[in-house]
Amino acid sequence: MDRLLDGYKRFRAEAFPERKDHFRLLSTGQSPEVLFITCADSRVVPDLILQSEPGDLFLCRNAGNVVPPGGQMAGGVTATIEYAVEVLKVKHVIICGHSDCGAAKAALNPNQGLEKLPLTAQWLRFIESAWNYMPSNVPEDESARHTALIHANVIAQLEHLKSHPEIEKGLQNKTLQVHGWYYDILTGDLEAYDPAQKQFVPLEQYAAGL
Repeated sequence: MDRLLDGYKRFRAEAFPERKDHFRLLSTGQSPEVLFITCADSRVVPDLILQSEPGDLFLCRNAGNVVPPGGQMAGGVTATIEYAVEVLKVKHVIICGHSDCGAAKAALNPNQGLEKLPLTAQWLRFIESAWNYMPSNVPEDESARHTALIHANVIAQLEHLKSHPEIEKGLQNKTLQVHGWYYDILTGDLEAYDPAQKQFVPLEQYAAGL
């Protein structure tokens, strides 16, 4: 807690005064162009990774960067998506997975470690569809399977996302684009899923084709 209080003091003394005019503009409204859906993992810090400013990203975080399929449940994720698209009129929705994801690790071993976490176990059922997108040539070692499942989960959640009516409408009207990213904590690299190649490629390569 002391570190948080010290950080707040520096924010008030240094960071906030430097952005005072920017915060004045934001004080009465927001107009982000991006809804960024990612994991709740403390090692994934979107504003640090993307060097974005307050007001740039509309954030949605949860265990496993999960998006329940459209119509299956009304909850924080589905409400956030609906609000971002219908009210804020975002132009992009990004689902970002990451290396060493605990949710994917739990999905690899569903009968271990979740006995005392019934709500977590129920939530992680939304990751089960990731198995449909696992490559057939993944090596049998645990690390390779883990990384492959993280990638597959990003693809699965993208498909879930597209089943939401507001997303479907935005894609049909070409007012919205959806993207699947993967962040490597060790290297700081970002990859994006290229549907044409059916594989993840460096973000710079993916962005050049947009």
